[in-house]
Order: sequence, then C-alpha cells, then structure tokens
Amino acid sequence: MPATASEPGRAAYGPAGPARPAPVRTARGGIRWSARLRLTLMYGALFLVSGAALLGSTYLLVAQSPVSKNTRVTAWGIAGPDGESDRMRTKLEDIVSERRSAELRTLLTESGIALAGMTGVSVALGWVMAGRVLRPVRVMADRARRISERNLHERLAVPGPTDELKELGDTFDGLLARLDAAFAAQRRFVANASHELRTPLTLQRATVEVALAEPDADVATLRQVCERVLRAGESQERLIEALLTLASSERGLDPARSGPTDLAAVLETVVSEREDTRMTVTLRPAPAHGDAALLERLAANLVENARRYTPGDGWIHVATGTSAGRPWLHVANSGEPIPRSRIPTLYQPFQRLAPRGTEEGHGLGLSIVAAIAHAHDARLTTLPGPAGGLAVTVTFNALRRGAGNGALSHDPPAPGLRHPTPTAGSRTT
Repeated sequence: MPATASEPGRAAYGPAGPARPAPVRTARGGIRWSARLRLTLMYGALFLVSGAALLGSTYLLVAQSPVSKNTRVTAWGIAGPDGESDRMRTKLEDIVSERRSAELRTLLTESGIALAGMTGVSVALGWVMAGRVLRPVRVMADRARRISERNLHERLAVPGPTDELKELGDTFDGLLARLDAAFAAQRRFVANASHELRTPLTLQRATVEVALAEPDADVATLRQVCERVLRAGESQERLIEALLTLASSERGLDPARSGPTDLAAVLETVVSEREDTRMTVTLRPAPAHGDAALLERLAANLVENARRYTPGDGWIHVATGTSAGRPWLHVANSGEPIPRSRIPTLYQPFQRLAPRGTEEGHGLGLSIVAAIAHAHDARLTTLPGPAGGLAVTVTFNALRRGAGNGALSHDPPAPGLRHPTPTAGSRTT
C-alpha cells in the first residue's frame, strides 16, 4: 500500500530504481488530476479561447470589410425592354451576396477545423512541455521518498538553472541538513546521557560488590558503603532533575505558568539561599514576563556556575536592571581565563570546564540556561570576564513588546551592562 494517497505503490519500483510513474487511476476508476494533466488542460483551454477569439475577430473584420460589404453591380450595354437592366443588376447583386455568404461560411468552417486541429496539437505539446517542466519535481519526489532517518545525509541536489524549482530543491536540502544536525545532536545527547547515568550505577555496583566480597566487614565498613551508594544515588537524582528541566525548557513556555516577574526578586531569592562572601549584588527593578520557576532555575544555574569556578580569593558580581526598557540579568566572576573560542561549547550538554570524572557537576547547567533563555526569547550574551571567568548577560524583552529574537550571542554586552571590578562582600539592593 502506498504511504500516501498520491504516492505510487511499491510495484512502481524496479531493479534499477524508481520507475517513471504511469497514469494512476483513483479508487473510483477516474483519472487522477495530476499537476501535469491540469497544466496540459490549462494550456489547451487557453489556446482554444485565444484561437476562438482570433477566429471571431477575423470573421467579423472580413464580414464588416467595406470591400466585400458594399459591393455594387452596374449593368450597362444591355438591350431590352424597360426595367430589364434593373432586374439583371438585382439578380447579379443577389448572386454576389450569396457567393459572399458562402465564402464567409467556408472561411468560418475551415478556420474552425484548423482551430480544432491546432488545439489538439497544442494539447499534445502542452503535455510534453508540462512533463519537461515537472521533471525536476518527479526527481525530487523520488529522491525524497528514499530519504529516511538512516540516510539524512543524502540531498536532492536538483540540477539546472536557478529557477523556482531549483530554489525549492535547495530549500529542501537545507531542511534536510538541519534535520541531520538535529538527529546527530540527539544521538550525541542520548549517548552522553546514557554514559552519565551509567557511571553512578557502575560505581554503586562496584561499591556493593567490594563490600560483599569482604567476609569480615564490620558495621563501620558497611555504613561507609551505604553512604557512598547514597551519594551516587543523589548524583543520579541531580542528573535526572537536570535532564527533566532541560527537556521542559526546550518545549517552550506554558502560558498558564507565565506572567509578570521581577528579575530582581528572583535573583534576591537565589542569592539569599547561597550566601557567599565573594559575591557582590546590585539589584534594581527589572520587570519581565516569563515562568518564575524557570527564571529562578536560570539564575540559580548562573550563580552556582560562578561559585563553582571562582577561586577562594576571587569575586562574583550579580546584578539586574533595565536598559532601553529591556530587563536584564548579569552574572560575572573571576577565575581561570577561558578562550573566547571555547565559550559556545560550554552551552552544549555535558560539556565541563573541569576534566571529566571530577565532582564538578554534569555539564548541564549552562545548557539549561541557554534553553530557558531561548524559551523566553531572551538574548544570551557571553564573553570572557575582565579577570578571567565568564560574564553572562541575559536580556529579556520589554513587557510592552511581543516575541523577541531568541538569539544566542557571544558578542560583548551593551555598554550600559559593563561594570568595574567589584569589591568582595559589597551588596546593593
């Protein structure tokens, strides 16, 4: 059975590949009104109408011509009784008029026959030309029918001049490229997530097996084993929670959970739960529209990321405010210098600054930040900090505006968002 109503069955495919589709009849026995048939009939109808208009105008011009319409017969040199000359002239005029009518009928009949013949020729030529014009469409359909999730790397590669059909093929090739990249990213994500979930499970099993292999294990040893298993389980819980947050962020905003939110209040809550002497806070009102829970997670991830990678003698600066009516949230920290070329990779899932295997998280914090920013159509600006580390600014749309561009940028923020190196321990609200 064909996959769609307009798709030929598998019998149309031969050993050498897809065969040229034969005329397909519908279930009721009627001919399918394909694009080629419709174009052919349209060409034939247009030729018939234009030919009939030309024939009609030619007939009217000939019929109304002064040369043939005002023909007069003059009789002279005819001997006979009085009035014989007039009768002869009238008879000749009737003969001429009848001859003229016969010629007009002949013209109309022969022109009609010629029009019918040329209409048939135009229909045949229209069928051929429509087939040539639609040939790239058939090629694209055949190639697209063979493409699946297993061979998304293939392309239509429509040859020919740059016309509408080639632009359609190139557009479809671009769509296939984006789908191929999305599928590849999904496969990488699944592989990385599987690896991250398997690591604590392996650790748990190895810990329990070592404990069971010890015949003289005392209570203290078993207690240590249980504590290690619990820590591994907590790591799994954090990873699963992060994956769920990432998935919910990528689905977009729920209108039922969205509303006016002050970024200053959100960040105040996050900072109050994470007191740190290295942190300075400058909070000004920043009214935005979004999901308060997701915005709190965004702020928490940025603050946690800054705390994790800031040395003991470093500094962290957190600020909110508005610029040109657009609310923004800014988190910067000192630390190890980060190459500008590496910044985009930090927003990919399971990418860490620290080597894999350390207790430095799962590499999902900034990925969740990017997903939440994209869900809110916010602009995420990231650049190396003035004293190492990162400076991250999330700029949201003003409340009076609609959707924004949702761009992810690594360009410097607006001049109004720059700040001097803060003094540790200061706080302004």
